[in-house]
This record gives sequence, structure tokens and C-alpha cells, in this order.
Amino acid sequence: MMKIKKNITLIGMPAVGKSTVGNFLAKKIGFDFLDTDNLIQSKEQKTLSRIILEKGLDRFLQIEENHIVSIACLNSVIATGGSVVYSQKAMGHLCKISTIIYLSIDLAMLLTRLCDITSRGVAIRPEKSIEDLYKERSPLYDTYCDIKIDCSSMTAEQVVEKALQNLS
Repeated sequence: MMKIKKNITLIGMPAVGKSTVGNFLAKKIGFDFLDTDNLIQSKEQKTLSRIILEKGLDRFLQIEENHIVSIACLNSVIATGGSVVYSQKAMGHLCKISTIIYLSIDLAMLLTRLCDITSRGVAIRPEKSIEDLYKERSPLYDTYCDIKIDCSSMTAEQVVEKALQNLS
């Protein structure tokens, strides 16, 4: 059977399919599913976009880090927000408790998928573009991942199969 650390964490850009793939993967291997964006929203009683609007990006990133370092679970697939890689502390914690899978897509596909960054609550500075975000985050995702899967031309089900192949 699979040699999986206690959990599996999915990282990657917004709109890459971390929550969808995470749900499928968890069901397939009998793990629980935890979406850190949902965790933050339920603990803070606000949407991500509302937290960013009211408290600013830096404070949001601090809130995100605080919630992530407090995660203590077993046999879970964890889907993270795309901005988690800005926190060495949060990523250090996730690396300790899980195998990290980076779901990557190319910039062209990201631009077609990520239309409304405001309502999605994407952690982006006002002067930055999605291209800037992609260039800034991609090397960070590469740094932290144990497994990288290019999802550009795959369905969520195919990504799950690929993840299982890589994990076994």
C-alpha cells in the first residue's frame, strides 16, 4: 500500500482545482478532507475577500498562517489557499505533517480560469497582476513540493490518478 505521511497537502495557484481534486482524492483513499480557505472563513466568520478588504493583505496572511500552523489532523487531504506559500512557518508545519503535492498549470490556462480575483478572495496586492502573482509564487510552490503534477490538460479524476501513482 501507499507510504503516505500522515496527510496529503495540495498547493498551487488559485483556480487550479485544489479543492475539487482534494475532495476526490480524499474519497478515493478514505481520508478526511480539509479546505484551509473554508477553515479560515468559518473561524473568522467572514469570507476571505471580506477579511482582505477589512484587514488588509498583510493581516490576512498572518491570519492564514495562524490557522494553518494550528492544524493537527491525521489521514486528511488538505487543500490550501494559493497564498500559503508566503509563510515559511505555515509551509514548515505542512511539510512536517504531510506530503506536499503542487498542482501546477501554465499561465495561459490560469488566466482563463481565474477571472474574478476579488470575489474569490485572492491574496494579491492592488498593483500586481495575475502574471506577477504566477511568477512570484511558482518558484515557492516548487521549493516546498514533494510531488509536482502539471494539471493543464487533465480532468480532476486524471489528476487524482496521477497523484496516487506518485504517492505509491
